[in-house]
Parts: sequence; C-alpha cells; structure tokens
Amino acid sequence: MDVITKVDLDRKKAVAVVVAAGAIAGAGFAQAATTVSPVDRMIAPVAATKNLAAAMTAEAQPQGPQTIHNVSTGSEARKLLQAEQIQAQFHVAEALKSAEGAYAQRQAVAKAEAERIAAETARVAAEEEAKRPKCVRPAQGSFTSGFGARWGTSHNGVDIANAIGTPIVSVLDGTVVEAGPASGFGLWVRVQHEDGTITVYGHMNTIDVAQGAKVKAGQQIATIGNRGQSTGPHLHFEVWVAGGQKVNPVGWLAERGVSL
Repeated sequence: MDVITKVDLDRKKAVAVVVAAGAIAGAGFAQAATTVSPVDRMIAPVAATKNLAAAMTAEAQPQGPQTIHNVSTGSEARKLLQAEQIQAQFHVAEALKSAEGAYAQRQAVAKAEAERIAAETARVAAEEEAKRPKCVRPAQGSFTSGFGARWGTSHNGVDIANAIGTPIVSVLDGTVVEAGPASGFGLWVRVQHEDGTITVYGHMNTIDVAQGAKVKAGQQIATIGNRGQSTGPHLHFEVWVAGGQKVNPVGWLAERGVSL
C-alpha cells in the first residue's frame, strides 16, 4: 500500500493495467505474471476481487453482507387487498351485530310498553265494567200506563211517553233476536237476556240495531215514535220471562233496582 501511495497513477492507466492483468490471469500465462512490474502486481488482485467501478475510482469500500429481496408487487397487492377485505368484513359483522342488538332492545322495550298499555286498558275496562249498571230504565219520560186490564183488554206492558226521537235502550245485556215491523207496534225490537228473559220495545220511530247484535245494558237500540196502534209518542215496554209468560215490568225492574 505504500508503493501505491507513492506512485500517482493516472486513472486511465490503472484501468488498462487492471484489464490487462485480468486477461493475463484468465489465460493462465505464468510468464506474463513475471514480467509485470511491482505496481501491476499490486493492482491485479484488485481487479480480481473488487468491483470494476470501484477500481476505476480507487474509492471502493468493504461491503458487508447484503440481502436481496425478490418482492412480487402483484402478490403484495393481493395480500394487502385481502387484509383490507377481511377487516371490512369484520367491521360490517360488528356493525350488524350492534344493529341487531339495538333492534332487539327496542323490540323488548316496545313489547314491554305494549304489555303495560294492554294491562292498563284491561284494568280500566274492568273498573268501568264493575261500575256499569247491570239494569237500567228502557227510556226517560213520563209513566203513562201500567200493566194489566185496560178498557176491556189486557195491557201486557207499560208505557213511557216522551218526544219522538228520544233514545230507547236495552235494560240488560243481551242479544237482539228480532228488529223490524210488528203488528200493532209498527216497529219493534226484542232482546233476549242471559237467563232467557225477553224484553220487548214497541212503537219506535227508528231502529238502531240488527238481529243478532250483542247489546249492553244502557246501549241505544231505537228511538221513541208513534207508529202502529199508538195514542201518541211513547215506548211500549214488555217483559217475557222464560216460557213466554208476560210479567209486570214495574215489579221485574224493581227487583233489579230500577224504578219507573
């Protein structure tokens, strides 16, 4: 190295010498090696062991171990895309799971609220049913004629006079068994009750129910009129107990807490 330092070779000459030395060494000519100057002998190993560009510039530095990675851009892109897809699927699954949980919670809350409302509605209905009268007057008005013999005939009911159009109601819960024209009554409605008793309403102006209808005590079924064999606007009301026997409505209603 002291010789190389003292001899300032021209770079072009050094290159030529390196190439020549490499050619001579490659051809296996021993004599050529003995004729090379001491300087050439110092340069020849450089040509055999160093990078040519480094030899040309005389600036080559020792190189450590190097790892060469054979990277496939397409393969790495596919792996990245797959990873992104897996991550996206995970996020979607988590979002769906969260949404399903929230929906189930809302459904549970809605169900509980519906049950609460239903229970409250049932409670109020039960209270109203308990307060509702079980038996009522058939119509408001003046009591004008009672049950029994009258003018040589039998009067099988009672009369309650009032203006045309006054509501007529069912005295008990029951089922309408007939609603329409009737001889002597003009129009009538007959309602059958739980114990088999039938109540009869006649001379009405209009009918508000149909055969087969379920009615409650106090529910309007017709209006007072003056149809048929009538002496003026009034309701003719009769009570037929089981077997068809006609009884005095005054006493029958009184037994149920209603007075005329």
